[in-house]
Amino acid sequence: MLNIQEKPDGITIECYISPRASKSKIKGERNGALAIALRSAPVEGKANQELIEFLAKLLSVPKSKISILRGETSRTKLVFIQGIKKNIITAKIN
Repeated sequence: MLNIQEKPDGITIECYISPRASKSKIKGERNGALAIALRSAPVEGKANQELIEFLAKLLSVPKSKISILRGETSRTKLVFIQGIKKNIITAKIN
């Protein structure tokens, strides 16, 4: 089960990133985290930026509403998405 926490102004979700994939896509769930494959390499924050762009497009929210709270240099990240509810994100990722 995905670790998604609803906050008063949005949600937090744990993400597990696999960089250097052939295509950016959701891979499923890994230990409670949303597993995402990204095309970018983890160099100079490029994978983090692609993660934000990928989630913004997937969830139809502005990139400015998404931030990485923890794990900028790790594969496991805690992402905050402002202005969205848990039921919306679960519907979009399934």
